[in-house]
Amino acid sequence: MLLKSLSILNYRNIEQADLLLSPKLNCFVGSNGVGKTNLLDAIYYLSFCRSAFSQTNQQVLRHGADWMVLQGIYLTADQEELNIHCGLRAGRRKSFKKNGKEYQKLAEHIGLIPLVMLSPQDAELILGGGDVRRRLMDMVISQYAPEYLHSLMRYNQALQQRNSLLKVDAPIDDALLTAYDEQMAAAGQVVYQYRQEFVASFVPLFSQVYAALGADGESVTLNYRSHCHDGDLLTMLRSHHEKDHIVGYTLKGIHRDDLEMQLGGYPLRYEGSQGQSKTFLTALKFAQYTYLKQRSGRSPLLLLDDIFDKLDDERVSRIVRLVASEDYGQIFITSTSNDVLRSVVAQTGKDYQFFNVKDGKYETR
Repeated sequence: MLLKSLSILNYRNIEQADLLLSPKLNCFVGSNGVGKTNLLDAIYYLSFCRSAFSQTNQQVLRHGADWMVLQGIYLTADQEELNIHCGLRAGRRKSFKKNGKEYQKLAEHIGLIPLVMLSPQDAELILGGGDVRRRLMDMVISQYAPEYLHSLMRYNQALQQRNSLLKVDAPIDDALLTAYDEQMAAAGQVVYQYRQEFVASFVPLFSQVYAALGADGESVTLNYRSHCHDGDLLTMLRSHHEKDHIVGYTLKGIHRDDLEMQLGGYPLRYEGSQGQSKTFLTALKFAQYTYLKQRSGRSPLLLLDDIFDKLDDERVSRIVRLVASEDYGQIFITSTSNDVLRSVVAQTGKDYQFFNVKDGKYETR
């Protein structure tokens, strides 16, 4: 999958931008806060129907604007052109269209344009709570398994209804609570099986990529933790009615799953240096790219947001040479440093495009 051109109106600090893109390496260079990350976020939005960084639609609108438009023209491996259009007005439901036809459900779009993004915010995968790491699994699996996304949505809906019932300061309708138990257990079992299979098949690939990035001799792994390891989810939910009512929320389920990140057999958050953590996350996302490519049969877009900060020239060169290889498709890179990046990119011999970014405007260089 390639993004041939991108048009943006009123997205974050970008008033208007129309870009023709390289099929291989696209580099966006400029100072911090000028709009480099916002452009990558617009590309992310066209894949996932949401921002990578904002929880609400209102936050992606440019200050003073009450609407925004994103449009990407993509080219598939079969040379089929796809026109993906997103429109959003303040206070209204967003509109997503493929070749002029609007989606009835946004979930139908997920997975059409596979994408992997690596950014400084990914440090939360190590330092943050389990919800961040569950989101990583959800993001990967949903792009190749529609059944997973649908089951996850059904589970979360039943969980929300069950928690609302548990908060009632009165005797609970046990029959209704049991009905929610059954809905959660059926959908949760599907989610659990997909997550278990994903981690088992992903870890060996992740370890290989970590070693390829120059971290030989260090063992890394991901340890999937779930209540479902301990037994039948429906039985657990039914046995916790009283405890759940006391605390006012559901104590057991796949919404409490976690993905422990380990270095040398110990939790990375406690044992890893800054350099080891950065290499861990880079390997994690590059392995995610290869895994998605294998599972979906399509080359994802790869977005690398300011990942070269505090890396020496040799590590920058190694990463650029890696993503410039035939194993990777179209790449989008942001950086505050022009000279080193341009030199390394030029040496790859691949097609590339450089954009100078200033105040939400993009000029080719």
